[in-house]
Amino acid sequence: MLLAALLAPFLLAVFVVFIALLPTGDSPDSAVDSGTPVDGTVTAATLGSCLRQPGAQPGAQPSQPDPGEPQCLRLDIALTDGPAVGSVITKTEPIGPSRPTFAVGDDVVLAFTGEDPRNDDAYLIMDFQRGTPLLMLVAVFLGAVLLLGRWHGARALAGLGVSAAVLGLFVVPAILAGEDPLLTGITGAGLIMFATLYLTHGVSVRTSVALLGTLISLLLIGIISAVFSGLARLTGLDEQTGNLIAALGHGIDTQGLLLAGVVIGALGVLDDVTVTQASAIWELRRANPTLSWRDLYDAGVRIGRDHVASAVNTLVLAYAGAALPVLLYTAVSGVGLGSILTSQDIAQEILRTLAGSIGIVAAVPLTSLLAAAIVIRERQPEPGVESH
Repeated sequence: MLLAALLAPFLLAVFVVFIALLPTGDSPDSAVDSGTPVDGTVTAATLGSCLRQPGAQPGAQPSQPDPGEPQCLRLDIALTDGPAVGSVITKTEPIGPSRPTFAVGDDVVLAFTGEDPRNDDAYLIMDFQRGTPLLMLVAVFLGAVLLLGRWHGARALAGLGVSAAVLGLFVVPAILAGEDPLLTGITGAGLIMFATLYLTHGVSVRTSVALLGTLISLLLIGIISAVFSGLARLTGLDEQTGNLIAALGHGIDTQGLLLAGVVIGALGVLDDVTVTQASAIWELRRANPTLSWRDLYDAGVRIGRDHVASAVNTLVLAYAGAALPVLLYTAVSGVGLGSILTSQDIAQEILRTLAGSIGIVAAVPLTSLLAAAIVIRERQPEPGVESH
């Protein structure tokens, strides 16, 4: 009842704000005209001049470039869907280290601009087709989770589906509709937190303790991120956010978007730490019912130290891996290390990493204290009966 009294106001607040921010009506029209995706297969690839040959037929050899003139790759692409399915178009692609290399047999995605479907200029090569290998990877992932986790793994996958639904059907549409990014991100994180923890680990006192520990630590992360992003004058205006603003055609609270990303990004590691700590305290109590809350707390913190070290390292490496191209680019820019670390792109990754790490560190004693104080008030089950 104590846990319900503590959690109910937060759950009610999340639900009320969710209803208030939930986008209604039709989705906004796309602000970026990227064309209609059309699939195709490369049937011929030859090197030659970048100058287009008027009237050249598919399969014809391109003219050779003059000495010193850059080479291009001429591609004959058979369209496998779209308004001109079955026809072959020819595209000329420049060659360079920043451009992908296409070969015969590659399945590609083109963007059709909606003009004459028989005109080569109505198509742009966008990317490779990756649907099949990604579906295979998803199948392997699902099989591995279900094979090891079985029913518990199935519930974890259901929680993952809820997380994806909240992000794709609420957080992203609400922000694009003009709602405050930070408030939307916090609400989305709250929905994910309540739904996935109870769905994955069951409705129990143990899960509620982990949920409360996650909530308090998440609030701490949000406060620290807001304070230090203000002190460091982090605007959130990196290249991707700039492209988003250009696509939307109107402004957006970029700092709020940054903070929302920090909160959502830290949630996945936080619930792992809090659930583990709560489970450890419950198992210690079950193994030795004579332990006091202080003994349980001390033992839980000792267990949590190793977990914290690995979790913080996981968080740091996750953000460092995502920011690796930025790190490489700034490293070759010729400026000093201090300037690199305090640049907008790197400084916001440092904020994400350190604020999230502080929340993880705080989650161990917080959750251990909550679990120890509550588990000693629970009636212990009979031997051989699992405790929830």
